[in-house]
Amino acid sequence: MNIVYVIEDSLTGLMTGGVYALIAVGIVFVFRATKVFNFAHGTVMMIGAYFYYTITVVLGDLGLGTWAIYVLGVPLTLLVSALFGAAIERIVMRPMLGQNPFAMIMVTIGLISVLEGSAAVIWSTNAKFPPALVGLNIDFVAGMAINRQMLASFLIAGIVFAAITVLFLKSKAGVAIRATASDQSTAYAMGINVPRVFSVTWMVAAGTGALAGVLLAPLNSLTPGLGQVGLSVIAVVILGGLDSVIGVLLAAFIVGWLEAMANHFLGGDFKEVVPYAVVLLIILIRPYGLLGTRDVERV
Repeated sequence: MNIVYVIEDSLTGLMTGGVYALIAVGIVFVFRATKVFNFAHGTVMMIGAYFYYTITVVLGDLGLGTWAIYVLGVPLTLLVSALFGAAIERIVMRPMLGQNPFAMIMVTIGLISVLEGSAAVIWSTNAKFPPALVGLNIDFVAGMAINRQMLASFLIAGIVFAAITVLFLKSKAGVAIRATASDQSTAYAMGINVPRVFSVTWMVAAGTGALAGVLLAPLNSLTPGLGQVGLSVIAVVILGGLDSVIGVLLAAFIVGWLEAMANHFLGGDFKEVVPYAVVLLIILIRPYGLLGTRDVERV
């Protein structure tokens, strides 16, 4: 066993975990505000990545240089994706308000098929290769191979995750989201526009998901199957706690590292199995996750 390769794979796993955290925070936001687990979040991320691909193709056809990707491409992708998230909330989810949460969860599961099928029809199932933000060059540091795009993805994801967390804890919108999560009826009585809070959370979730898609797609190629990354993120959210932003960050690093170690020592077939097995063992001990809130029912 070469310890350098183990450290290299560990770093790759932790960097992947940083991107998982960026995806997972969208699920947590929606769940905290609406009490609905959005199983379609990975697919929404995939659609955001296709928006990025389309926008960069259009910018290239207009003869604009690489600078346009940073100045126009990424901001436009986030804007369009946020509006897409708002449309899903307004058209699909809002009519379901007041219904059994299980019914709303089933709607998000149905969205997976709808969005994947739509992506296949609009963009085809052929792999697309959107431009990487910093290139896919490999640098060697102390004998370890570091992918520039992966490192940049980790740094960008960390910065955005930190900014979202601060806004969630300090801003008026964050206070409104937490108040709505605590008690929707009381939030209404206090003058909080609860439907608007729902819309904002879906916009934030779609925007952060799209950014994760922008970071991941150049590394893996872009197909309608990119949304399957959401399966790993489900393990992250369950492990960290459905309503805990910090718990999700910790869990993302754990799942990313476990995937890397399973791939290194056991092979790719076990990459997605081992994290779920470990998550299962942990939630048997802590059913509400590492830092999730334990529900207390008074009778």
